[in-house]
Amino acid sequence: MTATNGEPAAGADATNDGRAPRRGAAGAAGNDTVAAVVRQWRTVHPGLDTGPMEVIGRINRCAALLQQAEDAPLRRAGLSRPEFDLLGALRRTGHELTPGDVARETFSSGAAVTKRLKQLTERGLVERRVDTRDRRVAHVRLTDAGRDLVDGILPEQLAYETAVLSALAPEGQGELAGLLAELLSRLEGLSGAPRA
Repeated sequence: MTATNGEPAAGADATNDGRAPRRGAAGAAGNDTVAAVVRQWRTVHPGLDTGPMEVIGRINRCAALLQQAEDAPLRRAGLSRPEFDLLGALRRTGHELTPGDVARETFSSGAAVTKRLKQLTERGLVERRVDTRDRRVAHVRLTDAGRDLVDGILPEQLAYETAVLSALAPEGQGELAGLLAELLSRLEGLSGAPRA
């Protein structure tokens, strides 16, 4: 990494010694959009270390493309991604949750969960039950319609993900999963889970 004046930054890679930017594993040699962006940056800012961009940029681009494809069945069902995540949390845990539990399961704020629960309740996909011992506490569960909706959409998403990953050998998939798990654990430890 270089400082803003073009000199090597303190702590720069010793093998780099300011003569050339350190390259990531891919070396921007690919034909994807991130490789093109990296080549452009190297042209206008040749001292810039684009190694992190080659990894993070590709993660972000993959995430955007995957979400775009996987959100298509949600849009057909009239659901947003956060609403489906809420329904999925109720389905996978297999029991009632309080709104606070839902917020933790979906990395969402309490206000956002309250709004989503209201919308999903009006659609008949979830129902709320007041706690018999403490009326201030609500319990949320899927209705039959909510469960059927999740069970109809999830296999379609998993089939798409399987098709996408089929381009990688099984051992490559395992290695990628392990690396991403390590990175995610690091990020969650540094910043805590973001809340939307």
